Amino acid sequence: MSDRTDIAPTVHVDVTTRGDLPGAAEYARTEIADLARFVHRPLAHAHVKLTRHGDPDTERPVLAQGNLDLNGRLVRAEAEGETARDAIDRLEERLRRRLRRAADHWQARRDGRTIRVPDEADAEPTDRPNRLALAPDERRIVRRKSFTLAPCTVDEAAMEMELLDYDFHLFTEERTGMASVLYKSGPSEYRLAQVEPASEEELAPFELPLTISPHPPPCHTVEQAAERMGLLGLPFMFFIDAAQGRASVLYHRYDGHYGLITPAG
Repeated sequence: MSDRTDIAPTVHVDVTTRGDLPGAAEYARTEIADLARFVHRPLAHAHVKLTRHGDPDTERPVLAQGNLDLNGRLVRAEAEGETARDAIDRLEERLRRRLRRAADHWQARRDGRTIRVPDEADAEPTDRPNRLALAPDERRIVRRKSFTLAPCTVDEAAMEMELLDYDFHLFTEERTGMASVLYKSGPSEYRLAQVEPASEEELAPFELPLTISPHPPPCHTVEQAAERMGLLGLPFMFFIDAAQGRASVLYHRYDGHYGLITPAG
């Protein structure tokens, strides 16, 4: 995305803060609003959350989280910094990189070209926020999300995971119709897990360097999934909810607690 406008459109940036962060909200509004220069579709709204950790021993105590609404398509990122300005600058850089990739992705779809997924050469600096250390018995499920799993290819799932700055993406694989989770298994490799594992030939065409788990997800209660995650130190768990009988993902949040994602319906 090499072109940018000289005058940024007016964008409302909603900023929330937690902790002592004087002047940070206005700086975040200015920096994130300027990203409107780099977008090729309307930037309807932006939200930034700034949090100062209470632990004085934390090397980068300020967490900046940003969500951009591009006419219904979301782009998000998170970054930590030694100061509020440092965290906001890192966040702005990560969001700008994602906007560039989003523009390339959307142009490829319009042109009918193969969607290029990020590879090792595209890797960002390894400065993703560290999760706050909470003992497993102190963790709680503090967020529950339910949404329709849109059918897409593995390549499209990888791009969505990249734009949303997630460790995984829960989706419906386009050809098999199976609830699936895509996640990174290395700097440029991906792994696919499905409710009923399919072969590569059974999936919709894709270009991603991919391995496929031969094992279906385990059946657990949410409490059992949380216990197993704590024991194994996993960032997330794909499982069948024993109470609901459907695929779910329990994931470890940056605040040390858990979030739960379930399909709608």
